[in-house]
Amino acid sequence: MAEILDEQIASNLYFDKSFNHQAVKLLPGEYYVTDKDMLLVTVLGSCVAACIRDCYSGIGGMNHFMLPDGGADAGSPLNASARYGTYAMEILINQLLKLGARRCNLEAKVFGGGNVLDGLTVANIGQRNADFVLKFLQTEKIRVVAQDLVDIFPRKVYFFPKNNKVMVKKLRNIRNVTISQREKDYSQRLRKVENGGEIELFS
Repeated sequence: MAEILDEQIASNLYFDKSFNHQAVKLLPGEYYVTDKDMLLVTVLGSCVAACIRDCYSGIGGMNHFMLPDGGADAGSPLNASARYGTYAMEILINQLLKLGARRCNLEAKVFGGGNVLDGLTVANIGQRNADFVLKFLQTEKIRVVAQDLVDIFPRKVYFFPKNNKVMVKKLRNIRNVTISQREKDYSQRLRKVENGGEIELFS
């Protein structure tokens, strides 16, 4: 299990010159938690990201998942992965608590679930992801202080856990083939494995 977890922690660390911040970019199936003044960045199509933080200490983190659950084989070790909403949410919350966050202080901002993939429209995966994350947080009694869910546009999300700032850029003016292709490829890889507060919008 430790090996699986290591693979899921986002490792794309860089310095973001635009924001003058140490940053980490999350890909599908990854999560990241920090008690430092960092920037967490991800790009979402039908996937959903939860940004959760301790509103007093500023300890926070983000996940990025593509499917709400593991389906019929949810108990399988193969499905103990941050690509699935249930596990992605549990691992994010558990890692925040390990870092010193207190459950009673946790609050969430949630994003994504866009209907951007033709192949997944029938399954309505974006809406299912959005419904899942809201229901999960309600069940866990974690307050949702901001959300930007569903719609038809991909989003780029910038999360600063220390000061609770989130910036969301809706990618309205381009047909984002890269995002669609990334999610299609990721979805195909999954099938192979399984068969084996305040939001700032800017343009």
